[in-house]
Amino acid sequence: METQVVYNSDLHFEHRLWKNELLFWKDEIKSFQNRLDELITRWTDKEVLKELSQFQNKFIIHNNKIEEFLDKIDAHELNIAKHYEIHQNVIDLPDLKSHNEFRLKMESERGIYDQLKKEFFKFLSRYM
Repeated sequence: METQVVYNSDLHFEHRLWKNELLFWKDEIKSFQNRLDELITRWTDKEVLKELSQFQNKFIIHNNKIEEFLDKIDAHELNIAKHYEIHQNVIDLPDLKSHNEFRLKMESERGIYDQLKKEFFKFLSRYM
């Protein structure tokens, strides 16, 4: 059986990619919220306002998830920094397992967010 070595620099690179993606989502949600704010002033129909409210709630939930993910990435980055301080450039197995689990969570969240965006764009096309 061949031993696989995973370097902290590789994990750091992936963290940066994830963080950039999460920050982009956060910025996008601000833009989506601005669209919702516009719609609030245009519509009085209760069904439209109900849908609008549902999107606002989903954006809040997703923003909370983004913050949670950013916090986890920062915590893992601190762990990597501690390894660098003691001149260890490879990750230990529990941390690698945690990183791989987080990768799966990011992939899942990416799918959820993509679906939310599709639903939101359909909503906008009906009411903008």
